[in-house]
Amino acid sequence: MLKAEKRSNTASEAQLFAALGDSTRLQLINRLGENKGKEKHDSISGLSSGMKLSRQGVTKHLRVLENAGIVKSTRVGREQHFHLVPETLTPLQEYLELISSQWDDALERLRSFVEEQ
Repeated sequence: MLKAEKRSNTASEAQLFAALGDSTRLQLINRLGENKGKEKHDSISGLSSGMKLSRQGVTKHLRVLENAGIVKSTRVGREQHFHLVPETLTPLQEYLELISSQWDDALERLRSFVEEQ
């Protein structure tokens, strides 16, 4: 992989992690995942019901998720409807698996070192 390409992937991963780094946005992702296909729940009104945030606050969080590519919106009449784009999260899963593997290797080296002593 070219350095510029690697830097670009790292930047997009950082944007994804930043978008996911908020409990409200994680709650919205959970709602979108649970209510897949239930149109009344994927509108801003439906997503904001039961939350302590205003519709405008929920909209701002949805825009952050949309800018990161985690959700997409479509206009249905006068409403914006949002849906989850789960394949966007695949690079994060791969990245976390790589980090996990590196930690496992480091712990195995530490275990071997300690047992040799």
